[in-house]
Amino acid sequence: MSRSSHHKPIDECIRGALEQYFEDLRGTEPHAVHEMILQAVERPMLDVVMKHADGNQSKAAEWLGINRNTLRRKLLDHKLIK
Repeated sequence: MSRSSHHKPIDECIRGALEQYFEDLRGTEPHAVHEMILQAVERPMLDVVMKHADGNQSKAAEWLGINRNTLRRKLLDHKLIK
C-alpha cells in the first residue's frame, strides 16, 4: 500500500465533515475554518498517538515528526497531561 493511500480514509472523513459543516451553515459565512480544523484534529491525534506510544513522549514526538518540547507544550495546551 502506498503512503498516499494510507491518508485516503482520513482525507475522506475530513472532507465529508467539512462538506457537512458548510451545508449546516446554510449560506452563513464561515469564520476561522483553518483554526477550527486544527483544534478539532490535534487533540484526538495527540491522545491516540500517546496511547499507542504507551505514554512515551519521545516516541510519540518521533512518530509525529515534531520536537519533544513541542509535543509537551501541545499536550499541556490540550490538558492531556498536567
